[in-house]
Amino acid sequence: MGFLMPKVSMPALPPAPAPAREVPDYDSAAREEEVRLKRQRVAAARKGRSSTILTSSRGVEDDPSVVAKKTLLGG
Repeated sequence: MGFLMPKVSMPALPPAPAPAREVPDYDSAAREEEVRLKRQRVAAARKGRSSTILTSSRGVEDDPSVVAKKTLLGG
């Protein structure tokens, strides 16, 4: 019963893909500069509020005369 169905021709093939772009060198100077700048931005963002805190858990450590704790012996 093949005579009831018309013959279907194959569609045209799509055009070949364009050649791939050149891959940039992994160790290029431009990439190293970009990585360095990115690390600087990340370090600056990490600093944030912690850089404004001048005390530690033990108090002000820069100047011992600012914090004078009394001892149990009265000194």
